[in-house]
Amino acid sequence: MLKINKTFFNISSFQVLAMFRRGLFYSYLSIYMKFFLGLSVTETTLFVTIPMLISVLFQTFVWGKISDRYQSRRSLIIIGEFSAAVGTFFVWFFHTLPDNHHTAGYVIIIGFSIVEIFWSMSNVGWTALISDLYPAHKRVGIQGKLSSIGSIGRISGVWIGGLAYDGLARYYEGWGFHNGLLFFIASGVMVLSTIPMFFVPEGGIGLQSGTEIISGSKKNFSLYLKPFVFFLIAMLFINFGRNSVAVIKTQYLFLNQGFNVSSQILSYIVNMQSAAMFIGGIIIVRLTRWFKDRILLIIGTILAVVYLIGFALSRNLITIYISNFLAGFSDVIILAGSYSYAARLIPATHRGRQFALYNATFFLSWGIAGTFIVGPVIDLLIKGGQSQIFAYKFSFIIAAILVTAGMIILLYAYRLNKNFK
Repeated sequence: MLKINKTFFNISSFQVLAMFRRGLFYSYLSIYMKFFLGLSVTETTLFVTIPMLISVLFQTFVWGKISDRYQSRRSLIIIGEFSAAVGTFFVWFFHTLPDNHHTAGYVIIIGFSIVEIFWSMSNVGWTALISDLYPAHKRVGIQGKLSSIGSIGRISGVWIGGLAYDGLARYYEGWGFHNGLLFFIASGVMVLSTIPMFFVPEGGIGLQSGTEIISGSKKNFSLYLKPFVFFLIAMLFINFGRNSVAVIKTQYLFLNQGFNVSSQILSYIVNMQSAAMFIGGIIIVRLTRWFKDRILLIIGTILAVVYLIGFALSRNLITIYISNFLAGFSDVIILAGSYSYAARLIPATHRGRQFALYNATFFLSWGIAGTFIVGPVIDLLIKGGQSQIFAYKFSFIIAAILVTAGMIILLYAYRLNKNFK
């Protein structure tokens, strides 16, 4: 028991630092690229789309295969995080060289695309490691606890990022990125996050009992192949919908014609989502006693639709706060429910490659839907004479439709595999 507690302490320490860095950096990068560097809505989504495409390719065809062949998880995480830390510093340095701000924006896009080649090592290692360390009946609870603990780091990161973005309101909007402070903090935290991982087991199926290894190796995956494919398609729609607006959500709140919030107020709004993740991570442990993972996934999807419609119909910040709270609660339930269901479908010996496919439904959603659906719709509506507020609100409706479509496909996937409860 002492060994398990130490292991959880170390992986949760990594999670806190990872979420701190994401909240600190990515909550404001879209605003910096849109309002300081002058990129269009569609162009701002490229800093996610291209790196995530590269991440999926390398997780699926390189790091996933290496992970399965050598059963390496921890090593991939450590190497990936350290490489990303070094790369992030150089992205800042090179983006300061062009005199043209628009060009500087594309330096960031290209720079993070290169960084993602190595960062994707960490992503595939992390998802496989959790399944290696914990049996099926504990994974929803573990994911919930990690989400709850990670939200504490995210709250801190978003708050500090909001203060650093304009230098405590003493400088200009975007100062924290332009002068490198946010890049430096993010890099330092990535290096720091590797320390607890040195005290975590390497992972791999060798951690499991002989019976579990044999059953996992001999598991007739073909029986679950068709339901697994439709499950992945469903998760594509669900994740594409809810994450297609992730990049433009802060832009929407920043609009002069709309809510026109400051970076500090934005940090409070974003942290409503973080607070919900903290609460949801605690509650989901109890929810697993009443609902199976497949039911939890449906509940989380319904909440995602409600939150998106809330953003589309909002006329005041109160509605925004409530909707963002539902977004955080939905995130935890969808993550825990989908991960647990996927882990039960995937054979132990193929976790690296199959989880790379599962990760693809999530990572691709951060950019592709924004670049090819939401971003162009907003830009075209604005060019067509519609107000910016209407254009952004309409994008939330499109996102809600995508999530609803995903839920319908998910129900079909469940029906295909009636025996897999």
